[in-house]
Amino acid sequence: MKLVNKKVIGVLLVFVMVIALAGCGDKTENATEVPEVGTVEGTETNTGGATEEATIAFICADMGNPSQAYASSLFEAYAKDYNLKAVIFNAAGDAQLEASSVQQAIAQGVAAIYVNPNDINAILPALQEAKDAGIIVGMFSSDVPVGSEDLRDFFVGVDDNQAGVEAANAFIANFPNGAKIVEVGGQAGHDAQIKRHGAFEPVISNSNIEVLGSQACDQWSTDQALAIMDDFIVKYGDQIEGVFCHWDGGLTGVIQALDAAGMDTKGMFLVGIDGSQSGVQQVKDGTQDLTIGQDFLAMSKKSLELTRDVLDGKTVTAQNFIPLMLVTPETIDDFTFPEW
Repeated sequence: MKLVNKKVIGVLLVFVMVIALAGCGDKTENATEVPEVGTVEGTETNTGGATEEATIAFICADMGNPSQAYASSLFEAYAKDYNLKAVIFNAAGDAQLEASSVQQAIAQGVAAIYVNPNDINAILPALQEAKDAGIIVGMFSSDVPVGSEDLRDFFVGVDDNQAGVEAANAFIANFPNGAKIVEVGGQAGHDAQIKRHGAFEPVISNSNIEVLGSQACDQWSTDQALAIMDDFIVKYGDQIEGVFCHWDGGLTGVIQALDAAGMDTKGMFLVGIDGSQSGVQQVKDGTQDLTIGQDFLAMSKKSLELTRDVLDGKTVTAQNFIPLMLVTPETIDDFTFPEW
């Protein structure tokens, strides 16, 4: 969403020098790789300088998730700017398939992998295999559990703890005299779901806002968010004054459930996370009050930049937070409409 300057990569001069020197002398048992990308042939792992192209693998948690599909396209589009070549694997929302995807990438001899785990604990053995094979491990958008940081070279993403705090503060500011709300969580076991809820809960519990109910989904599914909201409406009805949903696509389902029940969404306070097309459009339409946005373009480019630095023998920062973007009716004109 945010306008960013493209980094100019200084490879042309090196390319000229090389020339001059030459003159002198769907879910199955196996991980699913996106077919149009192709496979890796004879790529050495973790070697080479800036003049050597390296192949990298983006392990997409689920291509059905718009943010992940968009990130995959960004890795493909910008890898060449860092003298890298990207192949994409689709874990289709399955933790076991994601681990298998990592193993396939290892077998193909990639130089680096990027993982957004469907389950942060289930992926750890596969990450250990990658590290043992000398492969660069980048965590994308979601990080490993505390204490497992040695399994990755770097993390790039937003601070999901901060996102949960921002959401809580928004409700507190909007309801100074208190209110009753519900929370629709993201995919259970996902790093983002754990941190967004974990940071939201203590802040909101120390206010005069009551959380009537909180439930996570099995996956980042709009239909599942709708079903959870249907249950909340049956249980709590008109007591509900606000909804915190962990992602904008889920909030779309929440709004559909509220509309179907004849409840006034514009009379409620609705908060989502992502800054996706659906979220920004809902803010624009007045049915969503805040989307806490993620800059996937900046995240993708930073991941590629760090990979090139590691390949070139440079020391990199292990934890890299990309700033959140708070999109409200008052700030929406400060941002460009998202591509996903």
